Order: sequence, then C-alpha cells, then structure tokens
Amino acid sequence: MRLLSYDAGDGGRAGVFEEGRIFDAWAALGEPHRGSLRELIAGGRVDDLRARIGNAGAPSHAPGSVALLPPIPDPEKIVCVGLNYGKHATEAGMDAPAAPTIFGKYRNALAAPGATVRLPANSRKVDYEAEVAFVVGRRAKEVAEEDALGFIAGYTLLNDLSARDLQFATPQWMSGKVFDGSAPCGPALVTPDEAGAPDAIEIALTLNGEQMQGASTEDLIFSIPRLLSHLSELMTLEPGDIVSTGTPDGVGSVREPRVWLADGDEIVVESPTLGRLETRIAGVSSRPTPGT
Repeated sequence: MRLLSYDAGDGGRAGVFEEGRIFDAWAALGEPHRGSLRELIAGGRVDDLRARIGNAGAPSHAPGSVALLPPIPDPEKIVCVGLNYGKHATEAGMDAPAAPTIFGKYRNALAAPGATVRLPANSRKVDYEAEVAFVVGRRAKEVAEEDALGFIAGYTLLNDLSARDLQFATPQWMSGKVFDGSAPCGPALVTPDEAGAPDAIEIALTLNGEQMQGASTEDLIFSIPRLLSHLSELMTLEPGDIVSTGTPDGVGSVREPRVWLADGDEIVVESPTLGRLETRIAGVSSRPTPGT
C-alpha cells in the first residue's frame, strides 16, 4: 500500500492511494476519527486498512485536487544517519565508520512533496542529499537485527538538505541540518511488500534535470535491519519515528567545481518503488533595512 497524509481544504488527514485516487484512511476503516497516519500506524490498523481498501463509503479525491503533506507530519523523532554509503565515504575521503553516525532533525525541517524550500539566511553552501527513509511501525526497544524488519511500517524518500558551512563549523553536524524545510519527505509511505527488498531499493537525484546521484541501498555500510537494531539499543523507537538511512555519492560539496543550491533550482529524488519527490529552492528573503 501507499499511505500518505493530505489536506483537502479542511485540515490534514491520513490517506491511502489506490487505483489512481486518494481515499480517507479512517473513513475506509468505517471510523469518523480524524487521527494522523502516525496514530493509525501506532494503533496497528494498517492491516485492517488493507482489508478495507475500496470501501464504497470512503471519500476519495483525485491526486491533483488535494495538497500532499509529509507522510508522517507529526513524528516524535527524525533520526538521520551520516556516511552510510560506501562510495559516499570514499568520495568524502573518510574511512567507513565503525558504528553508525547519527544526528537528528526536528519537525520544522519537514517539507511536503512539491514544496518550495527557502535557503537559510546564514548559509551560502546548501547541498542536496537523496535518502531512503524508513518509518517505525511499532515500539522498538533492544530489537535483535534478525527481527528488525518486523518493526518497519514502510519506506519513503527524504532529501537531507544540508548547510555545509554551518555543518562543519563545529564537530557536531546538526547546526547545518535543522533549518526550516531541510527535510522534504514523501510522497508516500510505501509498505514493505511494495517497497522491495531493503537492500535493493534504488534511488536517484536530479538537479535541474541533470542526474547527480544514483545508487541502491545495497551500498549501505549499515543495513536497514542493523540500523533499527542499533538505534533501538540507544533509545526506544516509537511508531511513526522517521529514520533516514544516509546518502549515496554525488553530493555537491565534493564535486569539482562545488555545486551549491540556488534560487530557482529544482530537485527531484526518485525511486522505482518509492515514487518521486520534487522540491523547488527559493533564495534568501531580503532583510529589511535597519530603521525601516
């Protein structure tokens, strides 16, 4: 299934994309509840929804008639992994890490499919990062690696926009990772049966029509099951938590010449199984003249 969040003009709703239409997920379940997709996942209702797809009483919409939101607009946590593709570590001139390198983003970073993201005023070196993210399906604490896939609700695309000058100003990366809109995400949460094998999900990124990144999760240093298991040893993962698994080689910061995002740029992150995530970049707003 392709689960999503959308707004048809009356606030956010959980939805499911089926046969070219977006259906109200809670209505398909025969319930008036207007909870989020995170709540639906936390309630263990995904399999119930699968059985009720096509419920004649559920309102549906043409995709172009509603605004898509980030699939999980209200996660408790957004955990990101750095240097997790072998070729990316090589291009960055770094050794493969001995353990996953993690950092966080916050809800302010989430941006919807098709959103315009404004560059932060305090950076001149913003980069793109195509990533495969997974969403936790049930509470996970100290999960064995061999059991980890059973705790994943699905997969989505994420663009880890990164202000490199801020990121590397300190030993901690988060300063360059948390600006508003720095995590475009979507378009849908694709359940594991449709996403494909977790070590064979393909991903590519184009900037203004030119391909900059292209890889498969086969190149991950730490596999998706390993990441969930490792993170569950560090903290309790909750349903709806987003874990972004790292970016492949081809980022702008190591190219010659360097490639930094600019006003009017159009970025597309795409996967044969996870869909197409489009983002437009806007320049920094002009600041008012002091005293005006």
